[in-house]
Parts: sequence; structure tokens; C-alpha cells
Amino acid sequence: MQRLIIKGGKRLCGEIRVQGAKNSALPLLAACLLADGRTVLKHCPELSDVFAACRILNELGCKCSFRQHRAVTDPTSAEGYRISEELMLQMRSSIVFLGAVLGRTGRCELSYPGGCELGPRPIDMHLAALRQLGVRICEEHGRISCTCPKGIKGAVIDLPFPSVGATENIILAAVLAEGETVIHNAAREPEIEDLAGFLTACGADIRGAGCSTVRINGVKKLHGCEYEVMSDRIAAATYMAAAAATGGELGLLGVRCEDIHAVTAVFEEMGAAVYCHGNSIFISCTRPLKAVGRIGTMPYPGFPTDAQAVVMAALATAKGSSMMVENIFESRYRHVDELVRMGADIKVSGRTAVIQGVKKLCGANVRAHDLRGGAALTVAALGAEGVSSVGNVQYIDRGYEQIERVLESVGADIHRAF
Repeated sequence: MQRLIIKGGKRLCGEIRVQGAKNSALPLLAACLLADGRTVLKHCPELSDVFAACRILNELGCKCSFRQHRAVTDPTSAEGYRISEELMLQMRSSIVFLGAVLGRTGRCELSYPGGCELGPRPIDMHLAALRQLGVRICEEHGRISCTCPKGIKGAVIDLPFPSVGATENIILAAVLAEGETVIHNAAREPEIEDLAGFLTACGADIRGAGCSTVRINGVKKLHGCEYEVMSDRIAAATYMAAAAATGGELGLLGVRCEDIHAVTAVFEEMGAAVYCHGNSIFISCTRPLKAVGRIGTMPYPGFPTDAQAVVMAALATAKGSSMMVENIFESRYRHVDELVRMGADIKVSGRTAVIQGVKKLCGANVRAHDLRGGAALTVAALGAEGVSSVGNVQYIDRGYEQIERVLESVGADIHRAF
């Protein structure tokens, strides 16, 4: 079992070019099914989840190769509509292939997705929206079978919650549909804008992405293109947290400040100096960290649930008491017990966690239970006294590209043990 061995107390200084966004690359790869001809995705992160998405494309008959951050696809022979349970269970985002496969073939058969255990993530909204587009759905024995006997038809869809996955699936199913589809209460995340930008470059007619109302006018066909995946705002937030935990100074290159304004505002409240210039963010944490009042995770443009754990790790040594309220997932505090093993003072009650800052954390043997929790333990270990071992690195590899090499390049004492 692989693990990260980290000797804490090393101040991080330097520059990091932020990787491509996992949460954008996955729906973009699914969207490649809809284009006629070759597509090249540049700045694509080398992650286990991305490789799993490539395997799904290959299973469907789409040629997909990956080399040096470039995913090249050609769906000319992609006539498959079944995705095996084995591949679906490898990541939670696999459900995004549902809309893309329906858009291409008019039918799809798959199982419920797997991935990190973050509590229930119902796909009822996805299925209800697709039914409004004319999709017939049969759920039986853990499999979902979908057909479109009269084709996919545009519709007006009011989402009860601005779900990112549901918004993506609707867009993917609607770009080649007949007529106009309007999504009210759509997710506004930057990754939605990136998906719409890619599809528009392929010839789609999408307006309003990034707003609460999105309009998709179906077109006859899409063509391939070259497109660059946006940078990963959650990876950027993680490295900001690492700078804060170690009293360091980092320049994060290639990431838009406006994409993570809710996160940078929290670091400024903690006493960090944050500067934005073009597509770069600079953070300096030379002063002792201060607690923040209350952070509640919310859909974009609110504070992202994916940044909750890493910011908590930084707050573990901030002077005073901070409060986190997790409004998106029910089971997203599994990292807390591991942080407590390192000396953190954190009390959890339901969706609320109260963090009482301590003077120092101490190295310990800890284990990741999910992707962002693993990143949080890495952040905590970087700022702790002594040596830590972070196990279950496979979770971290789902969302961070060679995290040990990135951190080592800015002064961390870290290596991967096999």
C-alpha cells in the first residue's frame, strides 16, 4: 500500500503551475463522444479518474489516447451504449457519461456510480430531467436502462437544486436534441462554463453558461476541435492551504482568481496576504493565522465543499475558534478523526465542525478516506512537527497530479513510499 512520508515544519516557497481541472476534464472527455471526428484536449491532468474516463470511452468504441497532458479522441466507431459496472464504480463522476451516450446513440445502459464515500449523492435529479427530454428510464437490479423512442426533445427544466452533475448531463443530452432546452436554477460553477465553451467550440449553440438560466438550441451535429482544459481551482485552494499551514509564500500560476474568490476571502480573513495578477494568485502567510467566524459550504459562487477539508487543516493551528458547516454532503468529515490524531481540537455535531486552534500539530500515522480528506491530511502533515505517514494515497491520486513532486518543488520534505 502506497503512502506519503512527510517531515513537517518546512516552509513552502516558490511557484506552482496549477494542473488541469479534474472536475472539468471528466465531463469534457464525455462530451468528446458527441463530436464527429478527432478532438484534442490539452492541459488534461494525469489522474486515475481521468484514466478511468478514457477506459470508458474505449469501452464504448471511441478511440482515446493520452500522452503528455493531451487526450486525443475519435468517436467515429463509438457505437457502444453499455458501460460496465466495473468502470462505473471507479469514480462518482462516471454518471456524466449518461447524457453524452444518450446524445450520441439515443440509448444508454449503466450502473450507479462509485468513487469516494461522501454519503448519498442521489441521481434522481439527473433522471427526472432526462425524462423531461423524452428519455424512458428503467431502473432494475442496480442498473439503469435508458432509451429515446422518439428522440431527445428540448424542454424547460427547473432544477430543485443547482446540481453540477445534473446540469452537465442535461447539456450533454440537449446539444444534439430537437428544439430548445432551458435549464432554470442551473449550476453556475466555472466547470459548467468550461463544458459549454468546449461544446461551443465544437459547434453547439449554448447561451448563459455560468448563469442560473442556460439555453441550449439543439444542432444537427458537432465537429472535433482542440481545447484547453481550465486549471483546477480546488488544487489551487489546496496549495494555498499548504502555504498557510507552513507559513509559506507561493505563486499559483494559470488559475483565475475569480474562480476561487470565496476561498481567497477566507485566507485573507485568516491573516494571509493574497494578490491576484492576470491568471496568477500569490499568497503570503508570514504572520500567525487567525480563526475565522463561520464557513458554510454552498454551490458556486459560495465556498466550495471540495475546499472544506483542506481549509480546515490550515485552521487547525489558527488562533481562536472557527466553525465549518457542511451543507452539500452528509459524510464529509471523515478526515476529522485523523486530524485529531495529529493533535487537532475539532468537535463535530451533525453538519457542523468547531475547530479550536492549537499551537502545533504533531506527526502521526494517518489514513485518507476520500480524495479531499487525503489532501487535508497532507496539508496538516506539512505544517506539523515530526514525521507523518499518510496512507491510502490512491484517493489523493484521483485528484492531484503527483502531489509529492509538486510539493517537493517548493520546499516540502515529502516522498512516496511503496
